[in-house]
Amino acid sequence: MDNMRERFISVTSRELDRDPRLALVLAEISMDGFRPAQQRHPERVINVGIREQLLLGVGGGLALTGMRPVMHTFASFLVERPFEQVKLDFGHQGTGGVLVSAAASYDWPAGGFTHMAPGDVALLDTLDGWTVHVPGHPDEAEALLRHAYAAGDEKVYVRLSLQSNAAPQPVDGLRMRTVREGSRGVVVAVGPLLDNVLAATEGLDVTVLYASTVRPFDDAALRAAVGRGAADVVLVEPYLAGTSAQAAAHALVEVPHRVLGLGVGRAELRRYGTVDEHTAAHGLDPRALRERIGTFLR
Repeated sequence: MDNMRERFISVTSRELDRDPRLALVLAEISMDGFRPAQQRHPERVINVGIREQLLLGVGGGLALTGMRPVMHTFASFLVERPFEQVKLDFGHQGTGGVLVSAAASYDWPAGGFTHMAPGDVALLDTLDGWTVHVPGHPDEAEALLRHAYAAGDEKVYVRLSLQSNAAPQPVDGLRMRTVREGSRGVVVAVGPLLDNVLAATEGLDVTVLYASTVRPFDDAALRAAVGRGAADVVLVEPYLAGTSAQAAAHALVEVPHRVLGLGVGRAELRRYGTVDEHTAAHGLDPRALRERIGTFLR
């Protein structure tokens, strides 16, 4: 099976052939995969080199001309480093575009903390109007990328990861999906953490919701899963722990509730290790999740 980044290259290359409004801006990352597309569309596949602020500036300029720009690099260099350009060249200018990241929270541990971005979604939460997709499988990534490219002039962030669930879920870019039903609590699993959540909650009397689109937050799905009584909700996110806690609280403002946010911790792990070791260290492996969820629900 290919990974999400490879699927991004193949899908976007085909969409560049199909849609003359689409333009791709790169900062070296993934350039080799897009060379055939650049040869076919040299005016719409632009590599600015390792200059991430320029990456966003060029994308913003293309948006002002009516193009649909797609900007891509590692998450830490796409959202964190050029955040001022994200804020001004799109939000302030009132334009739209598609940010497509790679490397997620800790996909390349050997790259060190410079190449990790667990705070990217929380940072975008400080801005207005961004749609955020977090696919959990390459098939979902393809569907959500196509959804983002066709989304008029909206501002969209597609967060790709090397981590993946074993099988895709149906996704529509809008709603959470009920994967398992129970009565003692609700667990929201985001993107590539669904398999870990399902393993962790096996045999527990809980509802599991799956979210591949986290902004806008699906208030209606959470309220429906909670029902009319008091609510215990656990959010399991592949980025900074508690990122969606405020969104969940807003959805349940009229319902007595408790919310536990599980995700990547704020403390920097100062050893490279492996992806699986980072997952375990942040308490996101099935064993740790079962203990943490079970303790909260008790």
